[in-house]
Amino acid sequence: MTNLPPRPSEAPHRPWGAAEAAELAADDVSVDLISLGKQIRHLRKQREMSLDDLGAAVGAAPSQLSLIENGKKEPKLSMLRALAKAFGVSSDELLGAEPPNRRVALEIELERAQRSSQYRSLGLPSVKPSSRIPTEALEALVGLHREVDRQVNLHTATPEEARRANTELRRRMRDKDNYFADIEAEARTLLGKVDYAGGPLSQHQIADLAAHLRFTLHHVDDLPHSTRSVTDLKHRRIYLTQVGTGSHDPRTVLLQALASYVLEHEVPRTYLEFLGQRVSTNYLAAALLIPESSAVAFLRSAMADKEVAVEDLRDNFAVSYEAAAHRFTNLATHHLGIRTHFQKVHKSGIIFKAYENDDVAFPADPTGAIEGQPICRYWTSRQVFDVPDKFNAFNQYTDTATGTYWCTARTERSADGLFSLSIGVPYESAKWFRGKETKARSVSRCPDPDCCRNPPRNLAKTWAGQVWPTARAASSQLAAMPLGSFPGVDETEVYQFLERHSRP
Repeated sequence: MTNLPPRPSEAPHRPWGAAEAAELAADDVSVDLISLGKQIRHLRKQREMSLDDLGAAVGAAPSQLSLIENGKKEPKLSMLRALAKAFGVSSDELLGAEPPNRRVALEIELERAQRSSQYRSLGLPSVKPSSRIPTEALEALVGLHREVDRQVNLHTATPEEARRANTELRRRMRDKDNYFADIEAEARTLLGKVDYAGGPLSQHQIADLAAHLRFTLHHVDDLPHSTRSVTDLKHRRIYLTQVGTGSHDPRTVLLQALASYVLEHEVPRTYLEFLGQRVSTNYLAAALLIPESSAVAFLRSAMADKEVAVEDLRDNFAVSYEAAAHRFTNLATHHLGIRTHFQKVHKSGIIFKAYENDDVAFPADPTGAIEGQPICRYWTSRQVFDVPDKFNAFNQYTDTATGTYWCTARTERSADGLFSLSIGVPYESAKWFRGKETKARSVSRCPDPDCCRNPPRNLAKTWAGQVWPTARAASSQLAAMPLGSFPGVDETEVYQFLERHSRP
């Protein structure tokens, strides 16, 4: 997916927090002693020089040069110049050179891994990567260190790191106006394979799409409880729960399973990569359920009549309101020139999902994360909970610190409780929407704490210091990253399931 985390084949493994750690390390360490030492040793041996020969050439003791080659001593600038001259290279080439070959690169990676505090805490001996160790053995040792590093990070990822990943992913989506042309093109190609002509994508066409991709569908009643579907790539089977059960549209579940295959996803190694895969999978599934060509024609017709409504998009393509709202954010700016924002807010006032490219000011924590933050009680996404009419959409104008926004919202109940789903646009874009004539209006002074964070003075005067509530903590905000390659999935249960169903 364009501008989302790269696939494993496109970038080396970087554990959670690696980017921040690298930036901090860059300020503290001017020379990579391990890489420099390996480079000096490689150049020395390439020129068939002993430590004594090199020492004589640069005026240094062989023991001092050995420390430099082993990455245990930082050479002075004068020594670097002397070494560069002895090897016939520039100082910049000596300091900035890439490892000359795969063998040296493995030696460097192994030494770095063994010097880490994580490895030292294990109390294991270090292996000196001498020329006597076969390259295959180095490959195995480095591979083991990578896997240990991956497992440790999977087991200890914190909510803070997860929120940073959400923040980075939302930034990338905002930069693209939440429109990804490569995935839209993939959806068009797939739709062409099932002769899609317009309107909603039928279950029959989705089944044809699975057959085109050479998958057979199997509905079972013992699907692992932690999964919505299981794809057996070995036998090219997709296992689904019995149609009509569960809270998710069976068409969406199947399309998400197919999307992961089409997009060539591999096992995610970081939470950011996991989130990126989930977003791209959901995007492709939505682009198939609500095809771009039909949806844009539908929205443009409604725009001409100044009657754009998310619920009409929902009804026309037979999807959920949430799916229609998400799809609207994909297409609104790119095709209609309308900047917008989306919110999914729990009845408690906590944001579960959000997106914006219209400069609306969502509350954020110090990491920039929006998820888990309380939204202003005067915003449409909170006011809708108190509206008696749950059949029609609730529309409201809200004056905020960054401008006036028109928003439309509905409430939906899920297994996690009651949520509001809202789409908002700047005041000048309200003219295109049904419900623009609403008289409902509110004023939000957030982030001013006296807007809705601080209690009214008369209540505070009466009750301050006399109350000790027990908070209902949101487990999704406090829990550590689930174990395993696929967060939240019981892999043992999945493997046992596949073992049962793969028997003749």
